[in-house]
Amino acid sequence: MDPVEVGKSMVIRRNHVVEDKEENLLNLTSNCSLFIKSRGYDDVCVSEEEKAFPLAYSLVVHKSAVMVERLLKALYSPANIYCIHYDRKSPARFASAMEALARCLPNVFIASERESVFYGSISRLNADLNCLSDLLVSGVKWKYVINVCGQDFPLRSNVELVSELRELKGANMLETCRPSESKKQRFTFHHELRDTEFEYGKLPVKTQQAKTPPPHGIEVFSGSAYFVLSRDFVAHMDSSVVVKDFLAWSEDTYSPDEHFWASVVRLPGVPGEVPRSQPDITDLMSKTRLVKWQYLEESLYPPCSGKHVRSVCIYGAAEMRWLLNYGHWFANKFDPKVDPIVIQCLEEKLEEKQRLFQSVASHTDHEG
Repeated sequence: MDPVEVGKSMVIRRNHVVEDKEENLLNLTSNCSLFIKSRGYDDVCVSEEEKAFPLAYSLVVHKSAVMVERLLKALYSPANIYCIHYDRKSPARFASAMEALARCLPNVFIASERESVFYGSISRLNADLNCLSDLLVSGVKWKYVINVCGQDFPLRSNVELVSELRELKGANMLETCRPSESKKQRFTFHHELRDTEFEYGKLPVKTQQAKTPPPHGIEVFSGSAYFVLSRDFVAHMDSSVVVKDFLAWSEDTYSPDEHFWASVVRLPGVPGEVPRSQPDITDLMSKTRLVKWQYLEESLYPPCSGKHVRSVCIYGAAEMRWLLNYGHWFANKFDPKVDPIVIQCLEEKLEEKQRLFQSVASHTDHEG
C-alpha cells in the first residue's frame, strides 16, 4: 500500500486495456489436466478443519468467462461444491466456457434448470433458488451456502472463511432492515416486465395496481441479494409452504431478491432466525458483501479510486487495504477493464494467506 506503488498501479491501469478473451479459456479447458495444472487447482492446500466444514457456492453469472474462472479459482477448495447458473441469454462462447469449467473440475456443476435473467425481476432470485435445490441433493454435506455474481471477489481465504463461519454456530449472515417508504413501493404495487431502453432490455415496471398484503401475515424486511445461509435454513425453506407462498406473492414485485431473504430469515421458527424485534442488520454490519455507494463516500468510507457505475464503486488498487481490513468476507464490484491490479493483488494475497496456513499446519504436524 505504498503511495508510490499505488501511483504506479494508476499508470499501468491507464496504459493497459485488458483483453478478456473467452477464446483463451476455451483453449485452455480443451485439455482438462493441462488447465488444472496450469491454474493450480491441483495444488490447493486443504486443512482437516476445511474437510470437516465444506462450503457450497451458487455462482449466478452471465458474461466475462475469464473473470468467472478467476473468481472460481479464488474461492476454490476440493472440499467445497460449486453450482454455476449461467443466463440462458448468454453468448454461446460464454456458455461453452462455463460447461468446460464444470467438465474439468469434479466439484463444479451447472444448474439443472436455468433462467433468462432480467435485472430487478424474480428470475434473478430463481437462479439462486435453482442452485440451492441442486446443492441440497448433491453428495457433499456442506455446512453453509454463499451466493456470488461475476463481479464479486473474496476477501478471505477458504480456511479463514471456514474459521469465521464456524463461529456463527448455525446462524445466518445477511442484511435485514425495516424498509424505507420508497423501498415499500417495490412490493406494495404490482410490477410488469416490459421492454425498456435500459441496457438490460426488459425491466419490471411499476403499475398503479396495489398488491394484496403478504401471505401468512409476513412482515416484509429489506436487504440485498447476497446471503450466507446454513444448510438447516435452506432445507427448511425448501420444504416450507409459508416460504413457497411468499415466493409466489413476490413474483410481481421489483427486485424480490432484495426483500425475500431479508424477510424469510425473520420468520418465527426458521433455523438461525433473526427475531422481528431485533434491530436492523445493515450492509455494513452483515459481512456478506462490501459495496461502496457513491453518495455515502467521504461520510462512511474513503472515496472510490476506481470508477462509478450507477453510483456503485468499481474498486481500484488504492482501496486494497480498506477492503482487506474492513472485516467483510466478500466485496462487489471488480472489473479488470477498470483496474486489473486490485484483482491481481487480492489473488496473490489470498494465496499467500492459504500458503501461510499450510506452512503453520505442516510445522505443527512435524512438532507433533
